[in-house]
Amino acid sequence: QVQLVESGGGLVQAGGSLRLSCVASGSIFRIIRMGWYRQTPGKQRELVADITSSGSTNYADSVKGRFTISRDDAKKTGYLQMHSLEPEDTGVYLCQMIVTTMTLYEYSFWGQGTQVTVSS
Repeated sequence: QVQLVESGGGLVQAGGSLRLSCVASGSIFRIIRMGWYRQTPGKQRELVADITSSGSTNYADSVKGRFTISRDDAKKTGYLQMHSLEPEDTGVYLCQMIVTTMTLYEYSFWGQGTQVTVSS
């Protein structure tokens, strides 16, 4: 069974920075795609950024130029570096990984999330 654990969230003032981490454990053969999503009350879960196995990245318009997604497959870890944080960035940030296990089938796994709160 694969488990994802996020960390790095917290309370920060507007203009500050945070770095989120997502560590995977379990029998992973290959990480296909890694993504960070944001969940806020009353809103749909939205994609913040994702990165493929080839390193191609994709960002929500609202975070372009401020957030950077990266991955370290050897450590089974993904990162989201966030700069110039705004109150609108507040939410629970969840990590998703699409992986193949030793069966070579693809599976999607989610972490529990880490809270990011940006004060004005």
